[in-house]
Amino acid sequence: MIIFRYLAREVMVSMVAVSGVLLLIIMSGRFVKYLAEAAAGKLDPDVLFAIMGFRLPGFLELILPLGLFIAFLLAYGRMYMDSEMTVLSACGMSQRRLVTYSMLPAGLVAIFVAVLSLWISPAGIAKATAILDNQKQRSELEMMSPARFQTTSSGNSVTYAERLVNDHQEMQKVFMAEMGSSPKESGQASSSDSSSGLAILTAKTGEQVTDPETGQRYLKLNDGYRYSGNPGEAQYEVVKFDSYLQVLQNDEPSKNENVKADSLPTTTLLKSNSTEDIAALHWRFSLPVLVIVVTLLAVPLSKTNPRQGRYVQMIPAILLYIIYLVSLNGARGAVEDGNVSPWLSIWGVHAGALLMALLLLFWPYWRLTLKARRMKGGASHA
Repeated sequence: MIIFRYLAREVMVSMVAVSGVLLLIIMSGRFVKYLAEAAAGKLDPDVLFAIMGFRLPGFLELILPLGLFIAFLLAYGRMYMDSEMTVLSACGMSQRRLVTYSMLPAGLVAIFVAVLSLWISPAGIAKATAILDNQKQRSELEMMSPARFQTTSSGNSVTYAERLVNDHQEMQKVFMAEMGSSPKESGQASSSDSSSGLAILTAKTGEQVTDPETGQRYLKLNDGYRYSGNPGEAQYEVVKFDSYLQVLQNDEPSKNENVKADSLPTTTLLKSNSTEDIAALHWRFSLPVLVIVVTLLAVPLSKTNPRQGRYVQMIPAILLYIIYLVSLNGARGAVEDGNVSPWLSIWGVHAGALLMALLLLFWPYWRLTLKARRMKGGASHA
């Protein structure tokens, strides 16, 4: 029991450290991406930490198996380098007992990963997706920042507002430059403007309005001027308007879009016949199995000759893990395309990795057995 506690402590401490570093790297990269979108006005800065919090379980379910795999390589590799494994082996610690002791902490990690992949992670992805969809439905005014030039979602105009009041629902002292637009005007504005060239608009106020019949959204400018013409030419037109309507791009409501399989509850996936849902379901069940298989792989791969160095086995071991994980991703893609059964693809990859782990574990015993038989056969002939 003392030896088990020692081995488990070494592995778990290394796993927490490695997983923490990997999580920090991955979340930093994703946070920088969201931060860039917030700086561009596509996301509200207030929702950044909420999105990252909801995505955390999805990151953990992929990081923990790799963290555990590297932890076994580091912890057991150090023990081989310091001859601790040699002492344990001399005291009766067999390879089978070492595997048994290793499977106990791996089982706890597998259970935690199963909870993440089957329940917590899908709920978090659904929440994060809902927040992102809600951000996409924000109006042009809500995405604007005062005293800053910003491109509208249509991409053909640049808008500037000195102030935003009434909770970003009204702009004051508006400037807009648009290329090749045809306005929809009302009030005293003229409708004879050309649809090509450059148009400069100034207005006292602006707001977003929606056509009750069509649902089309417009940016309504009040009490201003429109200057239109071609750059470099003396001919231009000046129009004074009471109100001016700029068409805003309408996004389809998120409820009409197909919800990603990763955000669906596991109970929903169990009832679905869609290939994407079937692939997502088997992927969720395969992640805890991934933890067990990589543990069986890590135990023989962590064996290190003190003369070769501590990290000699790290590179081939990590390459083997990458091949394993990439193969799983490829198998999931094949299932989503409907080309193959998940039992032959996803679970076939697990079976191949498990077979390799068993070969690495028992090959030393088989080699010694074959060598002993050869020596026995040679002695009998002599």
